[in-house]
Amino acid sequence: MIDIRKLEARDLPPLAALYGELVEEKSSPEAMRDPFAAIAADERYVLLGAFEEERLAGSVMGIVCYDLIGGCRPFMVVENVIVSDAFRGRKVGRLLMEKLEEIARENRCAYSLLVSSGFRKEAHAFYESLGYTEDVRGFRRRLD
Repeated sequence: MIDIRKLEARDLPPLAALYGELVEEKSSPEAMRDPFAAIAADERYVLLGAFEEERLAGSVMGIVCYDLIGGCRPFMVVENVIVSDAFRGRKVGRLLMEKLEEIARENRCAYSLLVSSGFRKEAHAFYESLGYTEDVRGFRRRLD
């Protein structure tokens, strides 16, 4: 059975390993400690993990962002969606995204958005199966 819960500092080593399946740049649990502490202390950040027993199967981060347009309802930015190859096809991603959207609704978010690299066609099909639509064009500029 898959259990979804907020990640804790003790989860950083398996999270660093999991991120290795998402990007080529290695993540270090030691380097993650200070940013994780800031994320954990900020109620606008939601960092979830999907666990089978004590094994980290996937993770997602959501950030509730304030907005000044219209009714000034916040929105949620979704980032770092990852499910381990060993757990693909077992609804782990769906469970993570559903929990994140539940939290977005609790925070009165008007919508949820994410950016996915153009080559990740399988991920795009997954997001579309959840009801996300490709109605905007995303742009990114590296600052380093």
